[in-house]
Amino acid sequence: MLVKLSALLLGCTLCLAGGQGIDQARKLYNLTEFDKSLKVLGAIPEKNAAVYELMGRDYYMLADYKKATEALEKAEAADPENAEIALWLGRAFGRRAETSSPFTAPGHASRARQYFERSVQLNPTNTEALSDLFDYYLDAPGFLGGGLDKAQALIAKISAVDVGEAHSAEARLAEKRKEFGSAEEHLRAAIDASPERIGRFLELARFLAKQGRFVEADQNIERAEKIAPNSPRVIYAKAEVYVQNGRNLDVAKKLLKRYMSMTLSPDDPPRSDAAKLLKQAQGG
Repeated sequence: MLVKLSALLLGCTLCLAGGQGIDQARKLYNLTEFDKSLKVLGAIPEKNAAVYELMGRDYYMLADYKKATEALEKAEAADPENAEIALWLGRAFGRRAETSSPFTAPGHASRARQYFERSVQLNPTNTEALSDLFDYYLDAPGFLGGGLDKAQALIAKISAVDVGEAHSAEARLAEKRKEFGSAEEHLRAAIDASPERIGRFLELARFLAKQGRFVEADQNIERAEKIAPNSPRVIYAKAEVYVQNGRNLDVAKKLLKRYMSMTLSPDDPPRSDAAKLLKQAQGG
């Protein structure tokens, strides 16, 4: 009886320690301290699906996509009906496809599509999964399961969940087809559907800049700045538009240096991307 009681107490202690550990790891993840988050997760003795999922996200953010898929596959084995795990597996295999050899890339790409489709099947209202699957269909060739017809068909499902996101998807599809007038109409409709979302103004700004309409592009960035002053996302987008179009490079350099010194979230572009842009602005 005493042995059983000791075993029970030990099990409760391990569960408590695991719960505290993953809470701490999530806080570190949200602060973009991915290495530190991994150390905390690695010390948890009894790892469950939530632990492996967060480990996979940490590795993903550190651009170690192989380890990300390995951790996320363990998470999926422990919780196979979890749509969020399937979504991150799709993202991780997608990155592996982008960064691997021509021999292994098609296999990784196909698995990315399968996991995006699985995530949407498990949770048809997940806008992020729908959007990622749409982007896959939009960009992948037919022999890997992509196609503009598939992308078009998915927009109805996106619209049922988020009208603004559906207009954004329509714009990307129209731009792919070089129907630039239609793309602009949908980008403006996306803003009308959700005028509080700064991402909509940034999408339109990037589109207008590519069309050489720099004054209008800058005006939309200013609108985003008014909604979210000092937003890292807006600061990065402003610098990106300047650098990609070879304008205001001194301003872009200051913005990028400021960005890299800010407290970021996992949803913000990584500092490594900002460093690449800065190098480009400096003529490197």
